[in-house]
Amino acid sequence: MSSSPNPNPAASAMSSHLYSIYGKLSNQPSSYDRKGRYRFGRVLGAGTYGIVKAATVIETGENVAVKVILKKKVQGHESMVQEELDLLRRLKHPHIVGFRDWFESKDKYYIVTQLATGGELFDRIVERGKYTEKDAVQTIKEVLEAVDYLHDLNIVHRDLKPENLLYLTPDADSQLVLADFGIAKVLKSEGEALTTMAGSFGYAAPEILLRIGHGKPCDIWSLGVITYTILCGYLPFRSENVQEYILEVRENGVIFHDKYWSDISSDAKDFIRGMLQVDPLKRRTSRELLKHKWIVGDTATTTDLLPNIREGFNARSKLLQAIEAVRLANKIKALGFDDDDEDAFPSSGVPSVFATEHSDDSSAAGKSDFASGGGSNTLGLPQSSSRRSSFGSKGNATMVFQEVVRSVSRIKSASNLKAEAEAEADAKKQ
Repeated sequence: MSSSPNPNPAASAMSSHLYSIYGKLSNQPSSYDRKGRYRFGRVLGAGTYGIVKAATVIETGENVAVKVILKKKVQGHESMVQEELDLLRRLKHPHIVGFRDWFESKDKYYIVTQLATGGELFDRIVERGKYTEKDAVQTIKEVLEAVDYLHDLNIVHRDLKPENLLYLTPDADSQLVLADFGIAKVLKSEGEALTTMAGSFGYAAPEILLRIGHGKPCDIWSLGVITYTILCGYLPFRSENVQEYILEVRENGVIFHDKYWSDISSDAKDFIRGMLQVDPLKRRTSRELLKHKWIVGDTATTTDLLPNIREGFNARSKLLQAIEAVRLANKIKALGFDDDDEDAFPSSGVPSVFATEHSDDSSAAGKSDFASGGGSNTLGLPQSSSRRSSFGSKGNATMVFQEVVRSVSRIKSASNLKAEAEAEADAKKQ
């Protein structure tokens, strides 16, 4: 939704009243009438357990995101939904997406949050006329403040990645917010080790991949990957499977290629090294990082980094957007929403027991869950499409063949980076 319709308290009251009547006639749960407060829009994303839809609060005109979870998909694990609700209710921070409401029907749970319409972090960086290291400091500081807030509450996000860093509005001074708490966990004690798989490949910490137990330090690793990437445009580790990835991080460590890092301060590199320690016990904490010289000092450079960053970001953008568009359509079909009459009410938000299913605009690329993690999809998704998938996802190669061809030359540049990294590693050994 590009803009909010005019607030309409009278229409909201009428819609809620009609939903209440319909709910009683169809034996819906008591909270079901709150569904009448919203006018539902297009599908923004799909995950293992349901979809995310854009919606508008009829009374105020506020745009929101509604996660729709199929009860049959979480049967026997209903506590997972309750845990997410309890967690979201606790979070009140300027850089964390805000919780708004919840309700349920006979076969679905609904979780309502802010809708971030300003786009993903990477997209906004690429669209700028200039982007410097000083700009990156401000961005990372905001994310770090959100992470520090979570860690103070003994909450581990477990899926920090650029797609979950969203701008609330398209305005230049919009707040950056952290979203998607579907696989976040509250630690029972400071030293508790979580053992379930979580996160997204490329951003997940080594201890998660090795299944040796993880906690707050896994978020720090992910933030280290994000910091590295927004300064140069490519990931610090580019292996394509878990075994090679672990070998790469253990043997090579993080490498700063001169071609892309010569204009970036030594403090930035030290900041990143402190986060990308393979041993989680050696990683700096969020509190320590907030006091780091790169964050509180004035050593960040003002050189325009955008040309190099654009080269890296654009290399994967078109290809993965096409893959995600196909994946979203397939997920929605697999979930069975096409045959669901409950969400088939007219766009006015007024229910009709005779309504037939309408087709949602599912052109927006969605976000997939970690295949083994049991996570759910993002709350507060932007209208722009996601680019990096979580573990275990496969695209339709036929549908994106042309995009693969167009991306070959840029993908080759990534191979060149790997060759440079190997050459630098060999030079160090000598």
